[in-house]
Amino acid sequence: MSLTPAIAIHLSAALGTLALGPVALWARRGNATGASGQRPRLHRAAGYAWATLMLATAVSALFIRDYNLPNIAGYTLIHLFVPYTLGGLFLAFWYLYRGNIRAHRQNMLGLYFGACIGAGVFTLLPQRYLGQLVWGQWLGWL
Repeated sequence: MSLTPAIAIHLSAALGTLALGPVALWARRGNATGASGQRPRLHRAAGYAWATLMLATAVSALFIRDYNLPNIAGYTLIHLFVPYTLGGLFLAFWYLYRGNIRAHRQNMLGLYFGACIGAGVFTLLPQRYLGQLVWGQWLGWL
């Protein structure tokens, strides 16, 4: 497998979500009694940008197939993060629309740690393309 345009788009969007996620989460933190410390404009801007990058990451993943690992039509187990991400984004905005801020917060935290961090860990396994690139070519450990 080589660095195709789909992989480049996917990788760029995924790295953007990893970097922007903590900004969106941090901007909304405040104390339990009020809005002190919260930055709602930054939270909203970073949140929409993060959600857009997550959408780009999920959609671009549909164009990346790996026939070397166990797969179905080129889709491996890591592709299960695509419906997880799309469904999670839909629910997060649904909760926001309905005014259920607590469920929105939990859903976004789950998406960040599940779809960003979790998928990133699986992506860096040594038998995967990015894992070979990082551990083998860049660090020389493989």
